[in-house]
Amino acid sequence: MTAFPCRRRDDRGAATTQLVLVVPVLLLLAMMVVQFALVWHARHIAQYAASRALATARTKEGTATEGRAQARRSLAALGSRILTAPSVTVDRNATQTTVRVRGTVMAVVPGLSLRASGTVSGPTERLTTPTGDRP
Repeated sequence: MTAFPCRRRDDRGAATTQLVLVVPVLLLLAMMVVQFALVWHARHIAQYAASRALATARTKEGTATEGRAQARRSLAALGSRILTAPSVTVDRNATQTTVRVRGTVMAVVPGLSLRASGTVSGPTERLTTPTGDRP
């Protein structure tokens, strides 16, 4: 009878294989966390710009054009790299003013395109009589 020598399993290279498989997944996960933090930040930027534009456009002598200009100034001051290609829409009538700011969020994860927006609305300032009629 011949006894076969006991072959032990060789673990050489197992750490390298695990590293090659795990590190890209961890990097992608970290990049996704950063990407969604940027989306959160971009939403706040859009909301702030919309609020500033509303404050300008809803005044008695304010106009939609002045509101758009104020939103663009606010976006430029806060950093145009986070919220790219922003669009500002100001709808102003005799009773209501609405501002919408939309844009694309800077991409950290290749191929992922996310959008952020902010919308605010408020009454347009106007003179009225105590009964609510316009003078």
